[in-house]
Amino acid sequence: MKKVLATPSTEVINPAPMPANRNALIRYRAIDNCLTNRYRQWTLDALIEAVSETLYDYEGMDKGISRRTIQADLQMMRSDKLGYNAPIVVIDKKYYAYADPTYSITQIPLTGQDLGRMSEAVEVLKQFKGFSHFEQLSGVVQKLEAHIYSVTTNQRTIIDFDKNDNLKGLSFLDVLYQAIVQKKAVAITYQSFKAQQPNRFWFHVWWLKEFKNRWFAVGVRGNQSDVYHLALDRILAIETADEIEYRHNADMAPDAYYQHVIGVTVSRTLRPCRVLIQVTAEHAPYVETKPLHPSQQLVERGPEGIIIELSVQLNFELEREILSFGDGMTVLAPARLRERIRQKFRTGVARYEPDSGTKSSLEDDKQMEN
Repeated sequence: MKKVLATPSTEVINPAPMPANRNALIRYRAIDNCLTNRYRQWTLDALIEAVSETLYDYEGMDKGISRRTIQADLQMMRSDKLGYNAPIVVIDKKYYAYADPTYSITQIPLTGQDLGRMSEAVEVLKQFKGFSHFEQLSGVVQKLEAHIYSVTTNQRTIIDFDKNDNLKGLSFLDVLYQAIVQKKAVAITYQSFKAQQPNRFWFHVWWLKEFKNRWFAVGVRGNQSDVYHLALDRILAIETADEIEYRHNADMAPDAYYQHVIGVTVSRTLRPCRVLIQVTAEHAPYVETKPLHPSQQLVERGPEGIIIELSVQLNFELEREILSFGDGMTVLAPARLRERIRQKFRTGVARYEPDSGTKSSLEDDKQMEN
C-alpha cells in the first residue's frame, strides 16, 4: 500500500500542463539573461537557441521556439503592457542588446500602488499553507515579502486573517484534497476525543470543511451511508487505498447540506425549527451586522434590544454560539433549547460558588504574592 504522506515529492495529482502565460514569463526571463550578458553578441538565432534550452531545462520542452515567437517576445518586452519598457536595440541590424547596460526586467522599480497590491496578495496567499499547489509558491511568497519590506519603510500587514498555525492535522489538508480530486479512497487512523484507542477504517472524502479555524474531512466510512466529519487534528495517519473502489458523492452539495445548521453537526432526521433569541442593546449591533445564520430575521426592536428569529437545527454549535454571548442573549423559544441553555448557565454559576472546590482569582493572587 502506497503511503500518501511520505515526502512533498509524492504527488498523487498529475501536474497540469504549463499555462501559456507561464511559458511566456520563462521566455522573457531567458531573453533577459542573454541581453544582460554583455560578453556575447546576441543574434536572433542565438536567442532562439538560448530560450529553447531554458524551456527544455525547466519544462522538458524539446520542440524548440519559432522565430516569430521570439520576435513577438522582444516586442512585448519593449512595450509597456507588462511594465517592462525594455530598451532593446538592434546593433548593426544583427545583434540584440540593452541600450542601458544596467537594465534588467528583474530590476524594475515598483510603484506605491504595486507594493500595496503585492502586500495584499501575499497576505492572501499565506492563508493557503498546507496545499501542495501553494507549497510550490512558498518560496515566491517569502521573496515577495522580503522585497516589499526592503523597498518600504515600516511596512506593516494590512490584512490580518484569523488563523491558527499551531493547529494539528494541517499537514493532511493536501493529502485529502488530492484524494478528492483523484477520487481515491483512503485508510485513516483516527482517534476521537472520547476514544481510548485509535481506530483505522476506509474513508471516502467528498469535501473539506472549515469552521472556526478547524478543518474537517467530510465523507462516508466503508459501506456506511451516514456522512461523517473527521476533524483533521484527530487524524493520526493517512494511506491511499487503491484497492478500494471510491464511493462518489452523487448529489450532495455542501451549500445545501449545511443550509439549516450553524457549524458542522447536521442531522438527517431533524427539521430546522424556529428559534427566537432576545439580544441586549449592547450586543444587538454585533448580531445585526454579523448574523448568526443566513436565516436570521429581525422580529422586534426596542429600547432594551432586539429579538431575532433563526430557522436552524438544534445542535451543539448553536448552543455554543449562544453561550458565547453570556448574558447578552436569552433564548425565548423553543422551550427545550431555552432549558438546555438555562441548565448550562446554572452549572457554570455553581462552579463559581465559594464551596464549589474551585479557587477564586483573589485566592490565586494572594498565593502568587506569597
